[in-house]
Amino acid sequence: MKLISWNVNGLRACDAKGFRDVFRALNADFFCLQETKLQEGQTDMAFEGYRSYWNYAEKKGYSGTAIFTRHEPLSVAYGLGIEEHDHEGRVITLEYPSFYVVTCYTPNAQDGLRRLDYRMTWDDAFRDYLCRLDARKPVLVCGDLNVAHEEIDLKNPKSNRMNAGFTDEERGKFSTLLASGFTDTWRAQHPDVRDVYSWWSYRFQARQKNAGWRIDYWLVSNRLFPQVTSTHIHTDILGSDHCPVEVVVES
Repeated sequence: MKLISWNVNGLRACDAKGFRDVFRALNADFFCLQETKLQEGQTDMAFEGYRSYWNYAEKKGYSGTAIFTRHEPLSVAYGLGIEEHDHEGRVITLEYPSFYVVTCYTPNAQDGLRRLDYRMTWDDAFRDYLCRLDARKPVLVCGDLNVAHEEIDLKNPKSNRMNAGFTDEERGKFSTLLASGFTDTWRAQHPDVRDVYSWWSYRFQARQKNAGWRIDYWLVSNRLFPQVTSTHIHTDILGSDHCPVEVVVES
């Protein structure tokens, strides 16, 4: 079972840069998107053999998530079920007989860390949500989680310390999430690999210089990790300032 996650930074813009060709080439069972930046009715995108599920932000041209899947779920949930957090289209959960798939676009703490306090509240709520799911059956959770966990996960850790996505607070919350029963699949399989990233700023020729951050993840419940056969970060795929990240799991 192959699962892909990709922050497309605007699905219509990414579509103009070859999204559909990438979708078909990767040939995944689940294709999870973040930052679709769509409202309902703004795309008729569909793929034969796939069902699609969409969570739109109330604010136009902002946030949003989607999942295309070959496998019909038992149930679908949108958001966390918490009023404070469910206006920006950030989470979709698909339930299956033996697992959940969750896609998430985590709020950015933003310049000047003006949204860091909200981000801390979000991180706690999202962790609690995942733990409640995990108590029922294993979880595969993906997305742009907007944090580089360790210094190995970004090109310039010293100059970025305490910038959004690499604050002690955000990194600490991510550590707490992992300690709650989840595995960062790519890092677990590649513990010492450096210079592999999933996001590059559009400024300063960052992608050409590979001055990136690894902020896109597939996490799984610890008890599911033995079934993870491979992980991959598709750094060669363009179309967004992020690239797709992949996990393959024995089903």
